[in-house]
Formats: sequence, C-alpha cells, structure tokens
Amino acid sequence: MDGRASIWDAGHRRTTVGLLTLVTLIAFEAMAVGTAMPSAVDELDGVAWYAWPFSAFLVTSVVGMVVGGEVGDRRSPRPGVLAGVVVFAAGLLVAGVAEHMAVLVVGRAVQGLGAGVVIVLLYVIAGQAYSSELRPRLFGAFAAGWVLPALVGPLAAGLVTTHLGWRGVFLGLLPLVGAGLALLLSAGAGRAPVRDTPSHRRSNAPWALLAGAGIAALQYAAQRLDLAALALAVLGAAGLALGLRRLLPTGTIRARQGIPAVVASRGLLAGAFFGMDALLPFVLTEAHGWSAATAGLPLTAGAVGWVLAAQLQGRRPDVPRQKVLRAGCLLLAAGLAATATSAIPALGGWPAYLTWGLAGVGMGLAMPSVGVLLLDQSPEAERGANSAALQISDVTASALCVGLSGLLVAGAADSGGALWPAVLVAVAVLTVPAILGAGVAGRTVAVDQGAPSSATTLATS
Repeated sequence: MDGRASIWDAGHRRTTVGLLTLVTLIAFEAMAVGTAMPSAVDELDGVAWYAWPFSAFLVTSVVGMVVGGEVGDRRSPRPGVLAGVVVFAAGLLVAGVAEHMAVLVVGRAVQGLGAGVVIVLLYVIAGQAYSSELRPRLFGAFAAGWVLPALVGPLAAGLVTTHLGWRGVFLGLLPLVGAGLALLLSAGAGRAPVRDTPSHRRSNAPWALLAGAGIAALQYAAQRLDLAALALAVLGAAGLALGLRRLLPTGTIRARQGIPAVVASRGLLAGAFFGMDALLPFVLTEAHGWSAATAGLPLTAGAVGWVLAAQLQGRRPDVPRQKVLRAGCLLLAAGLAATATSAIPALGGWPAYLTWGLAGVGMGLAMPSVGVLLLDQSPEAERGANSAALQISDVTASALCVGLSGLLVAGAADSGGALWPAVLVAVAVLTVPAILGAGVAGRTVAVDQGAPSSATTLATS
C-alpha cells in the first residue's frame, strides 16, 4: 500500500465524508430525540405513550440490522444504503408532521428500520472501500461520528425545540441526510458485483423482530416491577434467547475463537460502558444533589476520552488489534471500578470526571479495534451478516445492562435505603463484562486466518 494513502486522500475523501455524515446524523437523531420527546408528548397529549417511541425504534432497528446484513451479503450495498436512507428520512418526515402519538410511534419505527439497515451497510462499505491498514483510522473517525453528537446533541436539540418546536428536531435533519447520501453515492462507494446467493435462503428478519420485542418486553417489565412484569420478563427473555440463537454466530456466548469472540467482545464492552453511562447522572443527582446539567458533565469527560483514544489507536495500525482491544478492556474495567467512588458521600462525586474519562479512553481503544478485527476476518460474502451480528450484540447488551443497573439502583431508592450499597453492587456487576472482555481479546483472532472463517455460520438449531 502507498504509504501516503489515507482516509482523506483523493480516492477516499468523498466516501469518508459521506460515511461520517450519515453516522453522525443517525447518532445525533438518537441523542436529540430524548430532549425533544417531553415537548412532543405534551403537545400530543401522549404521556401514556412516552416509552413507545423509544421501544419502537429499538425493535425495528434490530430488524433493519438483519435486513441490511442480508442485503450486503447478496448484492452491492449501494442500493441498500439508498433504500435505508430513504426509509430513515421517511420516518423523520412522519414523526415531524405527527398530530397523534400513535403516528409519532410509527415514524420512530420507520426511522429505526432505516437506521439499522444503514449502519450495517456502512460497515460493509468500509470493508470494500478501505484496506486493512486504513480501517483503524476510519473506525477512529467513526468513533468521533458517534460520540460527538453526545456532546452537542442534547444542547442543539434543546435550542431547536425551544425556538422552532420539537418538530424541527426531526424535519431539520432531512436536508443533511440527503447531503450525506449524495456524497457517499457520488464517490461510487459500494459498487460491487452482485453475489450469487441461493434464493431459497430464508430471511432472519422474523427472528430479529422476536429478539427486538424480547428486549422491549424486558425493559418494560423492569419499569413496572409488579406481578404482571414477572410474566412479561419471562416471555421477553424467552423471545430474546430464541431470536439471538439465530442471529449471532455459533459460539458467541462461549466466545469461540475468531468472529464469535469478536461479536461477544462488542457486547461485553457496550454493556459494561453504557450500563454505567446511563446510571452515573442519576447517582450524582440523587446522592450529591447535583443539577441535571452538572451531572451530565462527567459523561462529556468520557466522550472526550473516547474520541481522543480512538484517534490515537488509528495512528498505530501496526499494533495487533487484539492487544489494543485487551488494553482498552482493562482501562474500561479500571475506570468502572474507580467510578464506585462517585457514590461515597464524603467525596461529593467529583472523582467521576477522572474515572469516567478513563473509562472513555478504554472504549476509544477497544471499540474501533473490534470493528477492524471483524472486517479483517470476515469473508466478503459474510461481512453483512457479521456486521449485523456485531450491532445486535451491542444493542442487546446495552439495553440489558442499562435495565439491570437501573433496576438495582431504583430498587434502593424506592425502598428509602442508602444508595451507595446499590451503586457498589451495580458497579461490580458492570465491571465483570469489561474484565471478561480482556480475557476474550486473545481469542478474537482465528487460529488459521488463511482459511475462510467457518465460525460465522449462523446457528440453525
């Protein structure tokens, strides 16, 4: 490879800008909707529907991931990206003009479907358009595209909602989505020959719908905490288990060598980090009386650490990715464990700035490495399915760990007991996946990379 090649050279520039634009816009929408939703609920008189726009997006995004993976493995990702962006934009339009909460829920569901398709196909394009030497830097840029909206998204959405109304959060993204798609397609990204995939192969979309519904049921059950919630939780867990059995590579739960271990690593990282990321502001407000705005600042420290570390790992593509992944997992575990100090009354919560910044550094090293390991080991005809599995592992683990950590702390708060013991338990529980990730890192490279990977065969029994 030419030593001067980069993701910003003439051959890659428009593709890179197009990819990052779409990633950033999808991430921004995900961050902004939480800010705009209270105003939408108030105007549409839909308090009873409040959770449904979020659940609808989650369920359909899992379906979209599977559909995107199947499209990417059967033909060029170019038409799939076009269709996914059009669907996502249609969802923005439906949500933006909604006059009833039911219509808003439908719009969010349509958005989720399109977003799931696009995110997976962007990985397929990354595998086609960039060499293995450029992928660490590309995934470092992806990290910035995902994390930076977390810094400015809520503030920007708040300003738009205040001055233009909540509809502006949805409708205002439409021109930008079109611009990102135009850049990506004008660069010729995703122009690959159609692959000859057996037409009789059944889609896994129904299993994705089952898994997504299972996640939503578990989240709803955790919010109710009554007898009916127990039955709902059992049904949700059964649906999730059945769906994931068909959607994840065989051996993912056991972190089998190669692709299964890569997919498992993504789930371990996402669950550990986002479980605490969602919990930390609650701890700071309840235990130390911080304002909502101040309690979000340590999350900014984590986001900054993530972005900086992601750029750092991109500058060293020569370092084996499994070693970078292990280092990231260990730093994440250290940051998580140290964040337990945020619950100590005498410290006032201030160590969270440093400890969560350290956790962010761990994620910035580890998450791009997982993406590189996946693409480097995936045969071209399996990149779509493997990328979909990676995203599903992320979404599932994040949702479960966020629900679990919230359940542990909410139970202590509702009972009137001391908060800090529940926080310590939650931190201990969330640190375990990060430590496991460090152990799994050594298994993320197949023993024989010269042979086509058979570890990505989806479970059929």
